Amino acid sequence: MTHLKLHSLDKVAANIDAIAALFPNAVTEVLRDGKAERAIDFDVLRQELSDGIVEGREERYQFTWPDKRKAVLAANAPITSTLRPVVEDSVGKDGTPGGFDSENLYIEGDNLEVLKLLQETYLGKVKMIYIDPPYNTGNDFVYEDDFAQSAAEYLAGSGQYDEAGNRMVTNTESNGRFHTDWLNMIYPRLKLAKGLLREDGVIFISIDENEVSTLKLICDEIFGESNFVAELIWSAGRKNDSKYISVSHEYVLCYFRDMQYIRENRILWREKKQGLDAIYDEYSSLKKQYGSDFEKIARALKDWYKGLPDNHPAKDHSHYNQVDDKGLFFASDISWPGGGGPKYSVLHPITGRPVKIPSRGWITNEVTLKQWISEGKVNFGKDESAVPTLKSYLSEHEYGVPYSVFYKDGRAASKRLATLLGEKVFENPKDEEVIQRIIQFCGTEDGDIVVDFFSGSASTAHALFLANVEQRKHRKFILVQIPEQISTESGGSEKAKKVAKNAIALLDAIHVPHNICEIGKERIRRAGKKIREEAGEAAALQDFGFRCLRLDSSNMEDVYYEPEKLGQQDLFTQVDNVKQGRTAEDLLFQVMLDMGIPLSSKISERDIAGKKVFDVGDGFLLACFDYAVTEAVVTEIAKQKPQYAVLRDSSMANDSVATNFEQIFASYSPETERKVL
Repeated sequence: MTHLKLHSLDKVAANIDAIAALFPNAVTEVLRDGKAERAIDFDVLRQELSDGIVEGREERYQFTWPDKRKAVLAANAPITSTLRPVVEDSVGKDGTPGGFDSENLYIEGDNLEVLKLLQETYLGKVKMIYIDPPYNTGNDFVYEDDFAQSAAEYLAGSGQYDEAGNRMVTNTESNGRFHTDWLNMIYPRLKLAKGLLREDGVIFISIDENEVSTLKLICDEIFGESNFVAELIWSAGRKNDSKYISVSHEYVLCYFRDMQYIRENRILWREKKQGLDAIYDEYSSLKKQYGSDFEKIARALKDWYKGLPDNHPAKDHSHYNQVDDKGLFFASDISWPGGGGPKYSVLHPITGRPVKIPSRGWITNEVTLKQWISEGKVNFGKDESAVPTLKSYLSEHEYGVPYSVFYKDGRAASKRLATLLGEKVFENPKDEEVIQRIIQFCGTEDGDIVVDFFSGSASTAHALFLANVEQRKHRKFILVQIPEQISTESGGSEKAKKVAKNAIALLDAIHVPHNICEIGKERIRRAGKKIREEAGEAAALQDFGFRCLRLDSSNMEDVYYEPEKLGQQDLFTQVDNVKQGRTAEDLLFQVMLDMGIPLSSKISERDIAGKKVFDVGDGFLLACFDYAVTEAVVTEIAKQKPQYAVLRDSSMANDSVATNFEQIFASYSPETERKVL
């Protein structure tokens, strides 16, 4: 048996492994606190990279800020925290309060620590990340990491003094440091987020004008300039909040995990064009009215287009106004773009004489054009004097590459959320319909995971429910939110205080603490119920629930991680290495985290010889944390032949059970990996 390590993935060790794979001679050992540890011999590594190494103060392109090194360390340092299940706050797939069978996860806690805990299990498994981090407006910054500086410390290390000690720029509280704190917050989180993405994964980050330029530089460094996709514009409607120019849009930066992989595998993004549903409804109505009289249908359809208001989305597709037995089409150019196309003879189907050849040549070769003619896709004139056209059917162009501008009135999202929750309880929630569009057009499929680690009002969960129902897919979400307290006593406008008061009233009504997580969870509950009721058959077998997990300190006492510090005087007092008050369910989730088992896995309980045994993933892991475990229990677990078997170090009923443990598994299931905690 081996002991579980029960701490987050050690990113430094992982980085050393990566270097060792390329330059094994650069890996050495050093003594630290009497222990031999692997380390990098930078002299050797520098020699290996001698053609490209940058030495000393040589000028080079770089993006840096005070404490950047500490921000990097913050991403790499392992932690011993864990996630504890909160069953009473969870919701089952079918909406049952307290149900715990959902594959969606809602995690309460600081996202920096949570992202570290997810590294082992979800490394390279997330298809899409959408985040809406704090916008650094000066009043909504809630993440204070350990490496935050004082203003004096910042000035001392930021180069704002010249060599004579004279300050080079005016020192205001927000000068420079305003950006530094934000950069130190976002950098380690994005660095960890990158590790979660699959090869075909993508991240979308909402941001405003205050930090869009610095965020772009950070993302170029972390994800690579070559993986930049686009800077999307989220236009949220007109505002009257400025003397000069009213900024009525935000940005969404988009990066692939690996652009080369996307290109090599020809992965495309498509979304259904807006307004098509209205066109199809009108077309279906006209077909019922006029049958196969295509000319009447076409005339009526043209009149319908003319009657639409200018801002109607169907107006953009009014060129699809001709009809045949295959549907709606428009006559598109059949000539080679730019000229130089092939020129060959094509006979008119009625006169039998060659038709006029386009001056730029045909759009394709003779074989393909003949096939199109046989399929009825070429439209000929009354005689050979007219150049034919190509029928471009609406059904062939329903989906297009998404545009870089999203037009969506931000007030509408606020009103929908206020209607759902009874009052306006959240300022400026992200529009779930826009996030739904993003989820759908970026190619997410059944089983894919969507992550949002700045969850806020949980718009991403709401959006995923909508996308799943509309496309009948089964995507899953992982949401993370720090339980920031809501108070009417904090600063802000009277409007903000009123929103906080409404939020507190809502939370009091459902008897939960006054924090943002509770708003998010309640929004998911109500959105799931509403969508399920409205969708009817389309909601069948959909998962409208979530498993609630909460970040906490390790379930294990300190001695578990540093047994060498246990003195002889402590032996008599040290009965167990598990903290008081921690449940078997708590231990199970820490084990799942450590072993890289998805936290959404199916979990059931068995009774074996009077002991509770957890079955995770239909026999993948069997775990028992009860005391006084007998040989009968161990034997029955071994007979099930699980991939993993886990027990507590202090579980064995007596020394005989502990002695025979390995022999029992060797007899019944030698392939099972046995671990203890």
